[in-house]
Amino acid sequence: MPVSDEKISDFLDRLADRVPVPGGGAAAALHAAQGAALLGMVARYTTGPTYAEHQLMISRIITEVDELRGIALRLAEADADAFAAVADACHLPEATDEEKAVRSPVIAQALVNAAWPQARIISVAGMVVDLAEALAAIGNRNLISDVAAAAEAARASAATARVNVEISLAAITDEQASLDMIAETDKTDDIIARAEQVTATIREQIRG
Repeated sequence: MPVSDEKISDFLDRLADRVPVPGGGAAAALHAAQGAALLGMVARYTTGPTYAEHQLMISRIITEVDELRGIALRLAEADADAFAAVADACHLPEATDEEKAVRSPVIAQALVNAAWPQARIISVAGMVVDLAEALAAIGNRNLISDVAAAAEAARASAATARVNVEISLAAITDEQASLDMIAETDKTDDIIARAEQVTATIREQIRG
């Protein structure tokens, strides 16, 4: 069953179970999806005459965060499918040299495929932070703490996805794929710093 169709309690039961998936990859994706959803809520409360001058921007934010939420959920599914493929590859026979010759490249490609959803989650998290920055400036002040919550969810998403990519990199032998993924993980520190700045700014506003 897709993550998006599950009850929260059922998903958490699976997450806690002794099964390969879901795991940290799905958690990273759901952090990003939650961040996008929170921004969608705040944006939808930022409507009416009080916010008339910002309606074009608010409409754009709503469209983009809804799209990012869907992308994040699809990446959760892609992550689960990719790691299932790794598990299948690791169960290929290896009794003979011929079997080993078939098995090794299959595992290598499966590992690359498993890392990519996480690399893409980092980018999604970065876009959530972009929109949190925008909404922090114009959003409904009664829900400003939810913008900080969204930024923190995106920060957790990026940080979690990065470590997931890094552990996969240790087993990936494709040099170009490794370099491409390292380029994605290198974005994480900036995403985290910007998310923390959103939260710090909002906390200052709350404290007055």
